[in-house]
Amino acid sequence: MTKRVAVIGAGVSGLSSIKCCLDEHLEPICFERSNDIGGLWKFTETSKDGMTRVYKSLVTNVCKEMSCYSDFPFQEDYPNFMKHEKFWNYLQEFAEHFDLLKYIQFKTTVCSITKRPDFSETGQWDVVTETEGRQDRAVFDAVMVCTGHFLNPRLPLESFPGIHKFKGQILHSQEYKIPAGFQGKRVLVIGLGNTGGDIAVELSRTAAQVLLSTRTGTWVINRSSDGGYPLNMMVTRRHYNFVAQVLPSCILTWIQERRLNKRFDHANYGLNITKGKKPKKIVNDELPTCILCGTVTIKTSVKEFTETSAVFEDGTVEENIDVVIFTTGYTFSFPFFEEPLKTLCTKKIFLYKLVFPSNLEKTTLAMIGFISLTGSILAATELQARWATRIFKGLCKIPPPEKLMAEAMKKEQLIERKTFPTWFDSNRKKQKGGGETHNLKIK
Repeated sequence: MTKRVAVIGAGVSGLSSIKCCLDEHLEPICFERSNDIGGLWKFTETSKDGMTRVYKSLVTNVCKEMSCYSDFPFQEDYPNFMKHEKFWNYLQEFAEHFDLLKYIQFKTTVCSITKRPDFSETGQWDVVTETEGRQDRAVFDAVMVCTGHFLNPRLPLESFPGIHKFKGQILHSQEYKIPAGFQGKRVLVIGLGNTGGDIAVELSRTAAQVLLSTRTGTWVINRSSDGGYPLNMMVTRRHYNFVAQVLPSCILTWIQERRLNKRFDHANYGLNITKGKKPKKIVNDELPTCILCGTVTIKTSVKEFTETSAVFEDGTVEENIDVVIFTTGYTFSFPFFEEPLKTLCTKKIFLYKLVFPSNLEKTTLAMIGFISLTGSILAATELQARWATRIFKGLCKIPPPEKLMAEAMKKEQLIERKTFPTWFDSNRKKQKGGGETHNLKIK
């Protein structure tokens, strides 16, 4: 009898999972709470539905040559780097080409996912869903959670003394869509990741002044290489990967710093790079020019707020701030799980190869797309989904849960003693050994 697989979410990870289920002759049923595919890539004018969506000006950071599904290349007339509309069109074309849409139930929320009483023997799950006020319950042989890690805005107001006195507008980048409404205003953007850099650059064209606050600084890289070809197409080579594996980290960091500073000296631009650590990078073609022209001013971290101003760690004060935008990332959660699975799945240390919870008697639950990487999320989720579906089918095996839990507990103890980096550390991809290490390294 064909095994039934519940796929939660119809974004990039969900589409990969549906396709891989079909490739292995499994029966997928995908539950998507919105009315369309694409997840965060489906642009909407507002964020009133609580879902994280792209802002209107977003452009991909990975070129099309390095970021398509393995069996469905981008059309030739698509640009190397594309706006979100083009990328979403590609996802739609992929879904239509492989006839995936008929396996998706839209406007359907997953209420609960629980083990069946005979789970230790069958590995089956009870899944309760709700569609337009009507609840349904169904039994599945396996579950693939594809909800992503851009679910809940992280808004750490408690870390900023005086923020509740501030009389200006406060918002998270999840709420940012277009620069309209910021004309002539003094805007403070907190957080220098890809989103913070993009928003600062875009607002610099309409706002009176943009202040960009960063705790650690960053390295800024272009989408194009020195010869004009897409950068990630030129540096994604086995040769470079081998060099990165064999060189001491201090030498590798020195080489990277030297190469990146050839374009412009980051210290002169106030980017406050901490020497001796692996560079944190963002992709932005315009930020250095905006800093040079004064439309974006780099600031240190905020020490405190007053009613109309911000005091920074370096002692400087910026008056008459109208808007504060937090680009401080997201947290994820799994409200449809019951304890202890809900808590354990939020700790990636308990996910074998960042996919399978280590404490389950049966390997019938896979977390797809809960990874941070510098390359294509499409390629990574496809590899994860391929492996997961083959395990569901019994074609691949993983170690028994007793061994996985022993390894997980050992690593958790190392983390508590601060001798092992946590999963959310950007350097985690450099770890060696261990079951939970990210083995889908795509740069």
